[in-house]
Amino acid sequence: MAESPTARRRRLSIELKKLREGSSLTCAQVGEALDWSGSKVNRMETGSGRVQPSDIDALCRFYDTGDELREFLKSLARQAKMRGWWQVHGTGVPEWFNVYVGLEQDATTLRQYQCEVIPGLLQTESYASELHTAGAHMRAEDIARAVHVRMERQTMLGRPDAPDAWFIVSEGALRHVIGDRAVMRDQLDRVLRCAELPGVTLQVLPFDSGTYPVTGSFTMLGFPAPEDPDIVYRDGITDAVYLEGEHHVREYTRAFDGLRAAALSPQRSPRLIESILEEYSR
Repeated sequence: MAESPTARRRRLSIELKKLREGSSLTCAQVGEALDWSGSKVNRMETGSGRVQPSDIDALCRFYDTGDELREFLKSLARQAKMRGWWQVHGTGVPEWFNVYVGLEQDATTLRQYQCEVIPGLLQTESYASELHTAGAHMRAEDIARAVHVRMERQTMLGRPDAPDAWFIVSEGALRHVIGDRAVMRDQLDRVLRCAELPGVTLQVLPFDSGTYPVTGSFTMLGFPAPEDPDIVYRDGITDAVYLEGEHHVREYTRAFDGLRAAALSPQRSPRLIESILEEYSR
């Protein structure tokens, strides 16, 4: 799988931080030695600022790295400047979500819990359009762009190298009528079809599941390279939170395992979806 610009930028940030920490220096110390600000070094290591090839040359001379590593880092910097396919849709995809889409494209594992709506990767075009329209803050053309990106993202589930995707959806999300009953019939039918894909596991958390870890919706992404730590992603109306720390990943993994244990099995979950689908068909 070709890595996205987002993944390249993240890998570059990780490698630059490793070099500095390996030298037992602070960002301020590196910045002072190179006549930069410490904040510039920090931005390079957090992926919040562009890194130029000349910056890589300066850092590699300072850290006394070999030519091979220097060229590898410069290659990452160049590729990080490229635009992903989803970024051509402008304001239809907010900047904070651009980051997630880029990471999602390179994930090899995806674990998602949705307590209010159907997961985006399983949504129909009509369902997604209704959700975006409800926001009432987007122009019609931006809604169309956002829905198009969502539909394009879904193709990853059918790729030969599709990620191992595990979705847990609350019963409330299945019964919450978005649009009308016709929209919901099509939507639940799509959920059932997606559940049959080789790389997809789906569980439903029923109303009578008892006590389970109390948490809002979240997604965990895992990556093929051991240098790239797992990420926990949570979004809101205007921004998103990305958690990479070992403690965060461990606790969310524990919560997801608790949700899996409380939910219906992958074999029983389709039966509940089918029963709800029958209700929408009456």
